[in-house]
Amino acid sequence: MTSPLPDFEAVRAAAARIAAEAVRTPLLTSAHLDAVTGCRVFIKPENLQRTGSFKFRGAYNTLATLTGTERNRGVLAVSSGNHAQGVAEAARFFGASATILMPSDAPQAKIERTQRSGAEVILFDRVHDDREARALELREKTGATFIHPFNDPRVIAGQGTAALEACQDMVAAGVRADHILVCTGGGGLTAGTVLSAAALMPQAVVHTCEPEGFDDYRRSLLSGRIEANERLGGSVCDAIITPSPGAIGFAINQPRLGEGLVVSDEEALRAVAFAFRELKLVVEPGGAVALAGVMKNRDRFAGRTVLILLSGGNIDAAVLERALRLPETR
Repeated sequence: MTSPLPDFEAVRAAAARIAAEAVRTPLLTSAHLDAVTGCRVFIKPENLQRTGSFKFRGAYNTLATLTGTERNRGVLAVSSGNHAQGVAEAARFFGASATILMPSDAPQAKIERTQRSGAEVILFDRVHDDREARALELREKTGATFIHPFNDPRVIAGQGTAALEACQDMVAAGVRADHILVCTGGGGLTAGTVLSAAALMPQAVVHTCEPEGFDDYRRSLLSGRIEANERLGGSVCDAIITPSPGAIGFAINQPRLGEGLVVSDEEALRAVAFAFRELKLVVEPGGAVALAGVMKNRDRFAGRTVLILLSGGNIDAAVLERALRLPETR
């Protein structure tokens, strides 16, 4: 691992860079959610962020650190959709071209919105194609700067601004979190959250939340080394399915994370439906696993104060309809 680990000062610097363009999403509460879970829940709804997810934060911070020459060569990213949209929109702000490799099974809405920001989208097969090889080939061909979705200190610092804001708002309200639940794929948002929480809310235990069958982070924490997912398709939580944890984020996370939580696809969909009906929020399944995690683990968090990060809301209408057909959670 050659890249230096970001620290809390990097998160603070990122917050200053993105302040003019990123949305400072609110901190929400719900008396009904508190009653359902038996704990006091605070919600950071990053589905309300530009492009519908926290990914804009890391993408914009990275673009902001590039030189003019680097921006003129364009940027390149590989993403199932949220990072794609974040990079495309950030590139638009800086007048840089963006080329995005996206899996062919990504939600159509994410593909279209990425193109809407002016990016060139190239589709690949999530299961059979080597995404890293394709990205390397394009980088060598174009000279573009590759922006990794999670294994980049600039990206991690940018993602950490979501938790920075949430912790600041909780402290201002005189509240301290006992636990923080994070929707986790490659671990960039989780690492940024760990950095912010360690500085502003050190008593809080940060937990990863992942879909069943794709709990590479939980398994990596248990084994003490980076573990890979056996497959890269087959979950409704497509936004947080990654091959394995990023090395940079894992180095930050491993010594500081609490036990990883896992939820089923149905539990994630029920959380989507709950967010829609009760919180009036549109959240995608991958962005709702933290909500699903607190709803599933009521006994564990009973009587505690819990901060959850809803990481994204880019959901296809058919998936939302599927979620709303499930019986209501009460």
